[in-house]
Amino acid sequence: MLLPAPIIEQHAGIVVVRDDLLPGGTKMRAILPLMQAQAAGEFVYASPAQGYAQVAMAHCARLLGRRATVFTAARQQPHMLTVAAAQAGANIITVPCGYLSVVQARARAYAAERGAFLVPFGADDAASMQAISAAATATGLQPQEVWSVAGSGVLTRALQRAWPQARFVAVVVGKQGCDTGLARRIVHPLPFERQAKVLPPFPSAPCYDAKAWEYIRAEAMPGALFWNVGA
Repeated sequence: MLLPAPIIEQHAGIVVVRDDLLPGGTKMRAILPLMQAQAAGEFVYASPAQGYAQVAMAHCARLLGRRATVFTAARQQPHMLTVAAAQAGANIITVPCGYLSVVQARARAYAAERGAFLVPFGADDAASMQAISAAATATGLQPQEVWSVAGSGVLTRALQRAWPQARFVAVVVGKQGCDTGLARRIVHPLPFERQAKVLPPFPSAPCYDAKAWEYIRAEAMPGALFWNVGA
């Protein structure tokens, strides 16, 4: 089952990959092939409240007739992405006092008990990397400089496979120890749950992709490419 090719636009002299136009963003490109490669009927993911993968889990599971179960920290008001995941069919299980490590432990125990497949953080899997790399290659672009945000580092590492000649910059949000391959790293000072202060002129996840835009405006070369994961 193939997803549509990425939509490419120009904004302020930057080539923007508009994967926010997919209902689950680029995370769908990562999670769909992972689900297709497994025989499990249920897939489990431990998600930060602001994480986009929970939405992608729901949409991919619905496409394939599988069950998506998302563990996330309990909040007084569910995050809009958690609401979107539930609306798309995901089973949401909230964890009180849910540091991500605690949420992950609960998800791991649930998956083991149910015989479900536990999707790794960021969908860090060979099939996922290959699918993202293939989508990048299919654009026909040959960028000299590529920007993205990094939570798990999966996206920038996959894009480095597609465009090995390019310079890469990864704006790290959240998990500072993530593997960003050969990319130059910029660690964003705001906590993951805080929204970007400078927003791009297109829909972009405010706790995630949008945090790259202030650095792109200040430092990116003309014609650089920015991969926008979600809205």
